[in-house]
Amino acid sequence: MSDRQAAKAVRSRIDWKYSLGLELSDSGFDFSVLCEFRRRLVDGDLGLVLLDALLARPRDQGLLKARGQQRTDATHVLAAILQINRLENIGETLRAALNAVAAVAPDWLARQVSPEWFERYAVRVEMSRLPKGETERQALAETMGTDGHALLAAIYDPAAPIGLRHLPVVRTLRLTWIRQFLIEEGWVRLRQSADTPPASLNGYTPYDTDARFGKKRDITWIGYNTHLSETCDPGEPHVIVNVLTTPAPMTDMEVTALVHQSLASRNLLPTTHFVDAAYVDAGLLTASRADRGIELVGPLLPDTSWQAQAAEGYDLSAFRINWDAHTVTCPQGRIATHWTLTLDKLGSESIRVSFPRPACAARPQCTHARDGNARTLSFRPQAEHEAIQEARRRQETVEWRQQYARRAGIEGTLSQAVGRFGLRRCRYIGLRKTALQHIFTAVALNLARIDAWLTGKPVAKTRTSTFAALLPAVS
Repeated sequence: MSDRQAAKAVRSRIDWKYSLGLELSDSGFDFSVLCEFRRRLVDGDLGLVLLDALLARPRDQGLLKARGQQRTDATHVLAAILQINRLENIGETLRAALNAVAAVAPDWLARQVSPEWFERYAVRVEMSRLPKGETERQALAETMGTDGHALLAAIYDPAAPIGLRHLPVVRTLRLTWIRQFLIEEGWVRLRQSADTPPASLNGYTPYDTDARFGKKRDITWIGYNTHLSETCDPGEPHVIVNVLTTPAPMTDMEVTALVHQSLASRNLLPTTHFVDAAYVDAGLLTASRADRGIELVGPLLPDTSWQAQAAEGYDLSAFRINWDAHTVTCPQGRIATHWTLTLDKLGSESIRVSFPRPACAARPQCTHARDGNARTLSFRPQAEHEAIQEARRRQETVEWRQQYARRAGIEGTLSQAVGRFGLRRCRYIGLRKTALQHIFTAVALNLARIDAWLTGKPVAKTRTSTFAALLPAVS
């Protein structure tokens, strides 16, 4: 529903007036008030205030437990943009900059451009108007690059109006040209694809500079991720308590601590937090427990060494670690004393040890290293290492699987948010406005769930197709 439609409904519909507590004679408000309201929320970063105001009522009535159980998962969100290719993006970025500068300093801009620019940038840059051959397309891109450099040089000239260089679209133009072009011997050249920044850093449209490329398994998109956290205590309504919207390339593991920080600042931390494997690593397991008092429940990735996979070799769990003496003893009694503290490729602390190289009858179960090279081991510092070993042991038990089954319910929440409340598609431009949209969505979803709880409407069961329903009869 648009702002105009919402404002009209407030004026004309009895059910809306009743829901908002208005008199029947209330004349409503101008639709622009809604835009101003959203702007104040975005500028003040006040979106979660709306969610907290809604949560206050069920909390007062004992329906929202302190230090209960919660679960979190994410889904991808599509930016409100037209997906365009690289050449279209270059042309549209320059066109957007020209339009913005023309609105601020038309007389100045008229002195900087040539008639050919109007042929190239007066209308939208679209595939149907672009050359078909690869050589011609590259030549056009480099012509656009030359034009863009000329415009930037004019804007940053001391004689130019000083405000032009501070226009957001001019900054976008400058960043795009750095990413897409280089200057060789005085000529502007289009960068080869291998010479451009990673996809996660590239902009894909001048109209939403926060939208980024995302990939998860076989799904690719341009936009954002949103992470929903909801309560999942048995016998209580399941309500969303936190919403976090991030750029698409940001990993789930980077989000875990941010979710806990947001919940802590609003006195909503859980005792048990169910997540999938993407949100968990050894550092987060120990930090969540030590810093927040949270049991983070999610499957750790298994040991991928060939020794563990074969189930007949000496994997890391077969070695005894003496943390005080900085030694490791192998199953055959040999001791490694070369203990080195290093950083892994992600910047986390790691300990590396190596064993001496005498002949050993158990060598085939220990290492496949050639030329008699010694066995080396890498593992985390003590607290994290012990957390990993304990978590891997626990997740093999029936009790842990039964406990972890509670996480699956968040999938239904995401389905409801996408299917009924339009979470998948952005209504607004930019990360901050999109984040506010998702908070509004969470508020609406919570209202629907609280209403269902109070009116005794049961939670729907997992859908079963009509064909699948025949299975018991056939059996």
